[in-house]
Amino acid sequence: MTTRLIDVPPGLTGVAVADTGIGDVDGEAGSYHYRGHDAPTLARTRTFEEVWHLVAVGHLPDIAELATFSEAVADARSLPPSIEPLLAALSQATGPTLGRLRAALSIAATDLGVEPLVDISAQARAEQALRVAAVVPVLVAGFHRASLGLAPVEPDPDLGHAAAYLHMVTGERPTPTAARALEQYLILAIDHGFNSSTFTARVVASTGADLVDVVTAALGALAGPLHGGAPGRALDALDAIGDPELGPAWAAAELAAGRRIMGFGHAVYRSRDPRSELLRELALALGGELVDRAVAIEGHILAALRTAKPDRPLPSNVEYYAGVVMAAAGLPRSLFTPTFAVSRVVGWCAHAGEQAAAAKLIRPSARYIDDARRTSEAPGATRASVLDRLAAEPLALRARPRSEP
Repeated sequence: MTTRLIDVPPGLTGVAVADTGIGDVDGEAGSYHYRGHDAPTLARTRTFEEVWHLVAVGHLPDIAELATFSEAVADARSLPPSIEPLLAALSQATGPTLGRLRAALSIAATDLGVEPLVDISAQARAEQALRVAAVVPVLVAGFHRASLGLAPVEPDPDLGHAAAYLHMVTGERPTPTAARALEQYLILAIDHGFNSSTFTARVVASTGADLVDVVTAALGALAGPLHGGAPGRALDALDAIGDPELGPAWAAAELAAGRRIMGFGHAVYRSRDPRSELLRELALALGGELVDRAVAIEGHILAALRTAKPDRPLPSNVEYYAGVVMAAAGLPRSLFTPTFAVSRVVGWCAHAGEQAAAAKLIRPSARYIDDARRTSEAPGATRASVLDRLAAEPLALRARPRSEP
């Protein structure tokens, strides 16, 4: 039976590929939520652990539930034994931190006790999700310090997740202002609809693979500069401009050359990015020369975009101020995308559990676009004629590896 193909827009824009109760994005209204709770409001009023519980368990915790959940996260926030002797060697590997994180998670899979999602209960999935998500900031911080020739910092169980991460990176207890600013950014980044990395996570989860397989695949998607790599590039632009007065000329030159200005416009939001608004507030609260320069340059770039593309609103997005906030909080630029992963891994794991419960393999079709179907033999060719031809071919040609179907 031939399957009827359905034409969909490029990039699957506007196509619903699954049901989810985790969260949603309303691009027209400029809002998004986690399980019915406005995400920016959660970032303003709740801790990271509270929102983690909401996304993973399904509801905001009461005082007792929060204490139990926070203790479980703190207990799981430790360096896997298999990674400890390899930390220095892995930290010197070439490439960005996300690559080392993928390698480390794969090595630590046994320590983390992950099993194929198809073989375990919902409760086991939840327990493994907590362990995997809790260990990511430990690995990121450990790689950073090892790359500087420094010993890893023992996670402090008395600190919240965001503050503990900053402490493990810098070796110093963060100020409440810096810790809270980073915590609010992390809350904003936990989930954001079926973005590229989340969709990747769900595809892998649909195969029944384990959570390490899910997260390492999602990290690969996140590594792309059009997804998680934009905050660092937005700061690169601020460096390239330097003096804010040079902002208009720089923006005009970039647009004239047809180059995309990182940190502006969004694939979903058309009017405003609610994450950007809160991050701008956080940046202003942290203050400093970088923040002042970012605010001034933002105005010049927005003006240039309005002039060049009057019919297409391109407001500043989450990436523009995310880098500014992370830098002001004390994180180096090399950790911007890994810090995004510290948060988004919570969402990936929640989606993996939801997809595993759906028990449906994601397996779309593709439309073949060649002008004509080609066959290796004319119609009516016999098995004997094929074997005769193969026997006449040079051995080197017959020994070529077969491509995977």
